[in-house]
Amino acid sequence: MLKKLNLSARITFILKCLLLSYLLTTGLLLLLALMLYKFELSEKIVSICIIGIYILVTFLAGFLAGKREGSRKFLWGLLMGSLYFAILAVVSIVTNHGTGEISGNFITVLMLCCGSGMLGGMIS
Repeated sequence: MLKKLNLSARITFILKCLLLSYLLTTGLLLLLALMLYKFELSEKIVSICIIGIYILVTFLAGFLAGKREGSRKFLWGLLMGSLYFAILAVVSIVTNHGTGEISGNFITVLMLCCGSGMLGGMIS
């Protein structure tokens, strides 16, 4: 039986999922920084780990959203992945003082975040 949730409950849940996602991202990036300090990791390994963190976190957010909603799970996962990326892009643009220094993998990270969120929703 599907539950019909009102709009404010859905928005609250989405915001909680995003907050959890960014808290998890912060913790994993701090762990990565510690590993970088202790083991002197190369830049290539750090880049791969950062992308892996994005994939893991958006997968989890999509999974939680899909589990909660019950129908059209892949769309809820896609929504979580795209919202995660949108916030990430806005923070990146604000901290870099404009769009002049946006990296070349901007579209790649967008696809990874949306795809892993959608996959998390489908699996839930």
